[in-house]
Amino acid sequence: MSTLHRISNLIGGKDFPGDGYERRNPADPSDLVSVSPASGADAVDAAVTAAGDAQPGWASLPAPARGAILMDAAEILRGRHEEIARDLVREEGKTLAEARGEVRRAIDVFRFFGSEGWRLGGPTLPSSQPDTLVHTRREALGVVGLITPWNFPIAIPAWKMAPALIAGNAVVLKPAELTPVSTRHLADALVQAGLPAGVLNVVHGAGPVVGEALVTDPRVAAVSFTGSTTVGMHIERTVHERRGRVQVEMGGKNALVVLDDADVEQAAQIAAAGGFALTGQACTASSRVICTPGVYEAFVAALTKQAERYRPGNGLDGGTLMGPVVSEQQLAGVTAAIERARDEGVTFAAGGDAPQGLMLAPTVLTGAGRESAVARDEIFGPVVAVLVAEDLDDAIELVNDSRYGLAAAVCTQSLAHAQRFAARVRAGVIKVNRPTTGLDLNVPFGGVKDSSSNTFREQGTVATEFYSWSKSVYMGWDD
Repeated sequence: MSTLHRISNLIGGKDFPGDGYERRNPADPSDLVSVSPASGADAVDAAVTAAGDAQPGWASLPAPARGAILMDAAEILRGRHEEIARDLVREEGKTLAEARGEVRRAIDVFRFFGSEGWRLGGPTLPSSQPDTLVHTRREALGVVGLITPWNFPIAIPAWKMAPALIAGNAVVLKPAELTPVSTRHLADALVQAGLPAGVLNVVHGAGPVVGEALVTDPRVAAVSFTGSTTVGMHIERTVHERRGRVQVEMGGKNALVVLDDADVEQAAQIAAAGGFALTGQACTASSRVICTPGVYEAFVAALTKQAERYRPGNGLDGGTLMGPVVSEQQLAGVTAAIERARDEGVTFAAGGDAPQGLMLAPTVLTGAGRESAVARDEIFGPVVAVLVAEDLDDAIELVNDSRYGLAAAVCTQSLAHAQRFAARVRAGVIKVNRPTTGLDLNVPFGGVKDSSSNTFREQGTVATEFYSWSKSVYMGWDD
């Protein structure tokens, strides 16, 4: 019997239950996964107040003590790894292997930033003045707001809240309406690990209500958002207008370039992993492949064969490589993009059939023009358009001819080609002979152009820079 999760808001260490949203398993609509609140601005006000009250005490704890709580939370998550992964599959739809990997990522993020508690601080520097010592301090911002998406419902909240907490901030988190259970598992682990009441507050509800109340509250010193470009740009403008600090990570139209010297079978596997795994619902997914002429036909044939392996199914079933699209709304957007491509006369090398429920077969499109919607717009589904470029230089120009600049990859056996690609492509993440998806947690992550605010990076040791400010201290003495 599957568990029904009744999700509450967490405000000031107390649970405030409510309803308004029912979430069903996208692979099995008969499976009711959760009921969660449709909160209003009053809940945000209460959460920000609770966070403001708790933050000074939390910041006064030595950073290693804050880190110990994150480390303990990681162990609690590790002990419930399989349970959490299965809940993640039920509410989001990804495969069990993908969910296990995501929970593992949250665990590792908490461990990584927990250990950062022993390293926080600034350098000691020489002064031009005699008998003077200069050192720098990193200070917490205060209350920070986090707005996270449904596609990585435990990993992204973890990699935002962990650096925020280790830096001494209190957090108000607004998770996606579709995936409240995964976020609650994360919050429960922190509470069980001894996080003081009010340091983490979680408010569920619609973005235009809860999210808007959070980003406009002048007591919220900073907002970190991951989601669509349209919403991200609105948040960036709104927070800047009140002189708050803002970090937004948004969309992508990520390209994989396959050159004539590439291993075609390997390139097809890389394209499939980047385009069809996670049901293509990743900001770093490979939604366009750019081939040079000598490899084009062989690559299309190889990718078509790979698409057959990613037959959609229930993520809890063994052998499933791709789950369903997350929701009816998301499916409508993906199928609309496919129909636009059909109207433009694009050829379907794979896919194109009507979905079965939320199960959409991987789609490979050829013959699309460089200005076509399928070649330029983010789709956020298992749809890959294959384009042709004359050579490496033409391919780089095509990669850069985009409003986005998140991730890009190249398949080649030439070190010179790889280096030229890495140097000239305008994207925050560059891969060589690897999928555009997949990130190491100790490496800075972010994009350029309309993919990011392009200010502070997420992940790695630099992540704490967004959640803190630097203070220079001059200490003089007289004999």
